[in-house]
Amino acid sequence: MTDRPALEIAFQDEHLLVVDKGAGLVVHPARGHREDTLAQLLAPLTAGGEAERAGIVHRLDRDTSGLLVVSRSQEVHRRLQAALAARKIEREYLALVEGRPPARAGTIEAPIGRDPRLRTRMAVGGVSPREARTHFTLERALTGTSLLRLRLETGRTHQIRVHLQAIGHPVVGDPEYGTAGLLGLERQFLHATRLAFDHPVTGERVEVHSPLPPDLQSALERAEQLS
Repeated sequence: MTDRPALEIAFQDEHLLVVDKGAGLVVHPARGHREDTLAQLLAPLTAGGEAERAGIVHRLDRDTSGLLVVSRSQEVHRRLQAALAARKIEREYLALVEGRPPARAGTIEAPIGRDPRLRTRMAVGGVSPREARTHFTLERALTGTSLLRLRLETGRTHQIRVHLQAIGHPVVGDPEYGTAGLLGLERQFLHATRLAFDHPVTGERVEVHSPLPPDLQSALERAEQLS
């Protein structure tokens, strides 16, 4: 799907890792996907939380690439989860979306729950909805598409993809919430490009950036050629 390895270590010390995940890699075992997950690949290096998903603090969808933090001890896992709950871990994404939002910046605030018609999908409202908030800014306006930088304030399943669909600007290539195959993509154009937080042990600022992987960069170039 991409020219990138399944995962790369972008930052590490004795307490935690920041992993740059490739598209196609599931973060932890779940129904329908029990083997070859990121959690299993990292198992010798990680600890904290549930045994099957040791070290996992937050997740990315299988076909969303980019950065996530993983703990190496139970105490660091607890502190990172507390920081995540307190919204002290900054998570930024790049997404190419269909059309152009009505404003150069804004906030999408709409609760997300399980889609009552298809349990593999989420929906605004839905079953047992929970609050969800996504901030966006326009990075680049193209003909028919827009490159957005998004910041998560909450972290619901499929949050960015559902919120962007809800405002009429689904992620380009999204097979669930948009139109599969746009610009030659085999997955949605969504990449976790920046992760920043205060180290849970040392207190030092950790900030890691990940460039667009080759498949998304090529799709962006195709979009620019059409503009």
